[in-house]
Amino acid sequence: MKKLSSMSDVLDFAIAGESKAAELYTKMAAMPDNPWMRKTLEGFAQEELQHYKKLIAVRTGRTALEREDVGDLGLAEKLDNVEPHPDMDFRDLLVFAIKKENVSYGLYSRLASIFTEPELQETFLKLAEQEAEHKRRFEMEYESLTS
Repeated sequence: MKKLSSMSDVLDFAIAGESKAAELYTKMAAMPDNPWMRKTLEGFAQEELQHYKKLIAVRTGRTALEREDVGDLGLAEKLDNVEPHPDMDFRDLLVFAIKKENVSYGLYSRLASIFTEPELQETFLKLAEQEAEHKRRFEMEYESLTS
């Protein structure tokens, strides 16, 4: 991993992560035979591209990251890991997405705790909260599907 010593480095790191997530969901969209599942995965890819664009806007000074208090249903810790596969159903897709967002949240949270520079800490906390918000959305979908 590249040394993250400036705000630009942090944003470049986050931008690359969002780009990789969009690529992953795009590749996954080619897997299922079900057109609805393909469309759902394409939607996830588009959401990641929107996050990518927002971070580009932050890097160029056109907008700022906001902090939000996001709840957690705690599903990521309770659910078994799911690997992407052509026959995955919507439940498996949501579990995969919850787990993926949880990993991103954990990474940004850990990075926030490592840095002593307040601006970098705050940026990582904001990025972690964005990932927590994504995870919460998928958790709520999962809860409504399994209730």
